[in-house]
Amino acid sequence: MPETEKKQLLHLVFGGELSSLEGVQFKDLSNLDIVGIFPDYASALTAWRSKAQQTVDNAEMRYFIVHMHKLLEPEAKGA
Repeated sequence: MPETEKKQLLHLVFGGELSSLEGVQFKDLSNLDIVGIFPDYASALTAWRSKAQQTVDNAEMRYFIVHMHKLLEPEAKGA
């Protein structure tokens, strides 16, 4: 990897309607909204904010950011 190239720290943004506000159980897994995979936390956060704002009127709709880089390389420092 060239010195100027930034290391990819992949993040997944997804969401869906929850069965209850008490936990993280989705009503229908086939209706999950996969927003996308992003190369860094900042761009994932921007996408998450946009989707969360679009669904603010639905209290049961939740979006999440998954740190995929931590799943792919759990032993990596700084992840």
